Amino acid sequence: MSDAAKSTIDQSEVDRFSAMAAEWWSPTGKFRPLHKFNPVRLTYLRDKAAENFGRDQKSPRPLEGLRVLDIGCGGGLLSEPVARMGASVVGADPSEKNIGIASTHAQASGVTVDYRAVTAEHLAEAGETFDIVLNMEVVEHVADVDFFMTTCARMVRPGGLMFVATINRTMKAAALAIFAAENILRWLPRGTHQYEKLVRPEELEKPLSARGMTIIERTGVFFNPLSNQWNLSKDMDVNYMLLAKRPAE
Repeated sequence: MSDAAKSTIDQSEVDRFSAMAAEWWSPTGKFRPLHKFNPVRLTYLRDKAAENFGRDQKSPRPLEGLRVLDIGCGGGLLSEPVARMGASVVGADPSEKNIGIASTHAQASGVTVDYRAVTAEHLAEAGETFDIVLNMEVVEHVADVDFFMTTCARMVRPGGLMFVATINRTMKAAALAIFAAENILRWLPRGTHQYEKLVRPEELEKPLSARGMTIIERTGVFFNPLSNQWNLSKDMDVNYMLLAKRPAE
């Protein structure tokens, strides 16, 4: 199948998240885990981006002048704080409902984000490029992981970064991130994740490498129930993040 005929969209996933769109900004609603996850992933993003682009991570706007794509942005839980760090953010999501919620919230919050109801392939075909691509909690919901990753990689500028966060396809992840999270802790609605759609790190690294990206860091992320917060970890068996860089020309 030619790239022109391919799609990264799994319509059932788009419909699932569209149905929950009104709850994106409720810290006690169906997206509560992402609200809890935001501090650790935003800190990681800020620190690694500042290091890569020679910025002061303590600055109020350490991403000033950088163009960032938040692909699969949902209701904008990442797009808004990244824009507050000074970045010019494009938030892209195939769900019109998600984009509507995100746009309304950003306007009410006084934050400028360029929200678009488009796919990754649409942006890539339009020749869009970015200093940073945020690919966070998305790959487990797309139709074609290889095509999605190579499409996103096409949009990373020389010297730029891609951040990827997802759930590993392991029995440990099936027990904790799916069964416990959905049935015991009730963090997520049942059916939010399907085991067969979870993605192992090497399955992300291969298409990134094929597009000239270099993996520069791998880290696990775990939830500490005692402190009620997420932390970085060496254990990548459940949640993990990859950081990839396109070499400068």
